Amino acid sequence: MLASPPTATRSSRSSALTVKRRLSVVSYYFFRAVTRLVVRAFARWEVVHAERMPSEGGVVVVSNHLHLLDPPLVAASCRRRLHPMAKRELFETPLVGWVLWAYGAFPVRRFSADMGALRAARNYLRRGDAVLMFPEGTRTQGEGMRPALPGAAMVALLAGSPVVPVAITGTDNIRIPAVFFQWMLLRRPVFRVEFGEPFELTKESAGTSQAEHSTDEMMRKIAALLPEHYQGAYGPDSEGTLVFERQQRDPSETQPPAE
Repeated sequence: MLASPPTATRSSRSSALTVKRRLSVVSYYFFRAVTRLVVRAFARWEVVHAERMPSEGGVVVVSNHLHLLDPPLVAASCRRRLHPMAKRELFETPLVGWVLWAYGAFPVRRFSADMGALRAARNYLRRGDAVLMFPEGTRTQGEGMRPALPGAAMVALLAGSPVVPVAITGTDNIRIPAVFFQWMLLRRPVFRVEFGEPFELTKESAGTSQAEHSTDEMMRKIAALLPEHYQGAYGPDSEGTLVFERQQRDPSETQPPAE
């Protein structure tokens, strides 16, 4: 039996990849439209300075994290397509995992230096796409920002991409089923998504120290867009202090992503 020519195999793989990407784009905009309809139905939604988001080129979008709704809410507020980083456990959940893959999200092992996730983010950026990351690594549920992990800063530094800070308020007030009663009583919660000015991370040193300084710089840009009671670890009392959370090395990884 004759083997398939290498060129034909490559062509077949390329066609399959093209179809997969097109389906992902269609799925993304479908789910974004659904998110917009649901949010407008059950809440008052304010988007501030969406025009600050660069229209092209690799961009790292970073935000504070209050609720599960935050990733689709930021995506629905942004004019560009975003590739969100999401915790690996969600991808292992039936149906939810399929939706995330279709959405163009990619998985990360939380609270560890997941080099595979950092490479995926860097590759999206080098392709000219925008990546959405939540440096705190988990939801704070309105208790104020917590010290951030350095992964997002490392990605931005490795790819040489600008960073756009985003501040979310109001999603910490979502309570189910209370939100449905609020809707019936015309007391809808207010969600606010504000985009900050794009900026380049300041390069002061190399290695881990650079990532730590950049993480602090990045998070303070987000905090500056938030009311003081949301600022938490990055509030006025922490000025002059380097605030960050150390990551644990993933034992399956031995080296950082190559530049």
